[in-house]
Amino acid sequence: MENYWTSNKSINGLRHFVLVNKINEQDQINFLMVSVVDVEISLKISNEELLNSGDWNEGWLNLPKSEAITKDYSDYKLSNNSIEGIEKIFVRNDSLFNIT
Repeated sequence: MENYWTSNKSINGLRHFVLVNKINEQDQINFLMVSVVDVEISLKISNEELLNSGDWNEGWLNLPKSEAITKDYSDYKLSNNSIEGIEKIFVRNDSLFNIT
């Protein structure tokens, strides 16, 4: 499974993400993804959505800065609204991003 992904639409203004954990939940495989620019922007996504929705491209696409980091990102950082999501990310021992 590729660890580097580009979203076709911005997520809180960012499009480049890293897959940091694979989670087996009941009958579904989910992944924790984190923005490469800002660890505060993370999401949990199903295997089906990641691979079959058409919303994601494997690898990091070379995008102009204005498309990779949009105005939505600065709006997100300036807002005081709390956005429901993943509060902490725990990297498993077998993750490529475990540096302990």
